[in-house]
Amino acid sequence: MKALRGFIILIPTLFLTDCLFAQGCSDAGFCTMGAMKPDQPFNKKVPIKLRSMEISFYRATTTLSPKIYVATADFSFNIIDSKTFFQVKVPYLAASGNFGNTASLSDLSLCLTRNLYSSEKFDISLSVGGKIPSNNSNLKSDEGLPFPMYYQTSLGTYDFITGISLVNRKWLVATGIQHPFNQNGNQFTWSGWIPVYNNGEGEDYVREYAPCYELKRGTDVMFRVERNFRYARFNFTLGLLPIFRINKDEITNPNTLQRIELDGTTGMALSGIGTVGYNFNVKSGVRLLLGKKITQRDVNPDGLTRVLVSTVSYNYRF
Repeated sequence: MKALRGFIILIPTLFLTDCLFAQGCSDAGFCTMGAMKPDQPFNKKVPIKLRSMEISFYRATTTLSPKIYVATADFSFNIIDSKTFFQVKVPYLAASGNFGNTASLSDLSLCLTRNLYSSEKFDISLSVGGKIPSNNSNLKSDEGLPFPMYYQTSLGTYDFITGISLVNRKWLVATGIQHPFNQNGNQFTWSGWIPVYNNGEGEDYVREYAPCYELKRGTDVMFRVERNFRYARFNFTLGLLPIFRINKDEITNPNTLQRIELDGTTGMALSGIGTVGYNFNVKSGVRLLLGKKITQRDVNPDGLTRVLVSTVSYNYRF
């Protein structure tokens, strides 16, 4: 009965999400992988099961018209010994906006995490992994026009990811890096959409989408600082998540076919992150994650900017 009461208390919070925040956080995927994940457990009195299954549902509105919906299956299991585990994330993404609709399997994430040091006071863990694209990031409309990146279900690149974290009873501090190796196959151009969108009268709106023709994203470096508040059943976290793009995004100029760097694509995107969770028992629980964008980069051809974001998840450990 206590578990049921806790879940009932949490439900209204989920429905109030859209009213709580006017902006959200976003990244290319590595902030929820391995040692860089938010809300990591730390309890030396009760043995923590490293094997887990998490099902999450994500909804976001972007800075333009597209709305993003993602359902993700996240699996973690031990390999070799109790200090090493492997994570697999399989997301399905759907986008809907003024240009049309897309939906398909999104990029697969793989991550190997090793606990480097463990004591009664803190743990240190290291993760190495990557992302595998589900397509070449060039899904098209019914008219045969390539969608901008806001509508794409894949980033279209093979990415290397690594990071490290320190976790204790009250704090989580983590840092990581994500580096894409290739350009994607996106072919979106303003000239293709301007004559078609809104019967040729929507040029100003079309030009709000940053050029992304054969985009190669810059390298991202993230930091996470998070304060944890844990009780018998409930737990809360509050934190900051700055992500630095340290080199400029590159595209192909569709007119000259020359590679160019885009100004305004470097710098920091800073978000405030909060979670609230309820544990039914030592094996399972639910969690709501909310984020508020504080600052963002001036130009975002990858389409990862968000206006509002919320994630609801169920986790089972075994």
